[in-house]
Amino acid sequence: MDHGIHIEGLSKRYGDGDTAVEALKDVNMRIAPGEVVGLVGPSGSGKTTLLKCLGAVIEPTRGRMTLGGEVIYDSEQGGWKTPDLRALRRDRIGFIFQAPYLIPFLDVTDNVALLPMLAGRANSASRARALDLLRALDVAHRAGAQPSELSGGEQQRVSIARALANQPPVILADEPTAPLDSQRALAVVRILNQMANQYQTAIIVVTHDEKIIPTFKRIYHIRDGRTVEEAGEGREIS
Repeated sequence: MDHGIHIEGLSKRYGDGDTAVEALKDVNMRIAPGEVVGLVGPSGSGKTTLLKCLGAVIEPTRGRMTLGGEVIYDSEQGGWKTPDLRALRRDRIGFIFQAPYLIPFLDVTDNVALLPMLAGRANSASRARALDLLRALDVAHRAGAQPSELSGGEQQRVSIARALANQPPVILADEPTAPLDSQRALAVVRILNQMANQYQTAIIVVTHDEKIIPTFKRIYHIRDGRTVEEAGEGREIS
């Protein structure tokens, strides 16, 4: 069974009649476990809409989505396949944004441990998981720091750890390198590839960052709501 991301015939329409806008048109994508894939396209092309559909933030108009081997949406079978979309987002999907959005009054460890705690895992187990991830991402020495005490690169590493905290099969990264210089941007991509391989997570990176696009082995271009797949350069990151 494919435990990555599988999208079939996904479409999203806003409005009705003459004013209707087809933001997504019959999108098909497949990302394997352990794979990091780029999603690129101009502003207004449908990138954000696609990410919101995958993240169970908005409902598609038609199509089918499978995440981590589980069908989460099928328009021919009544739409969403789970009654609790909040739990789906919390337990099955990791989110990484352009800004880290760390909780300012929690230290680094608690920022990462919060999601497992909310999912019902014991505090001690949640914090142990957080520390394991912080070590893997080389920021364990900042475990007791407040977000305001971290550099931009450290904050982004913590946000990656938080996205992995519940061991989701899928991570959606929205412009994760936009505010970073070339060296730090490539470091983030290197980390995402390492984490995808280590935890067999399927990762989609929405980006227009020319610094990192050559690193992807596969790229989906989206324009006017339609996607086209092409082989990327897969350039090694030194």
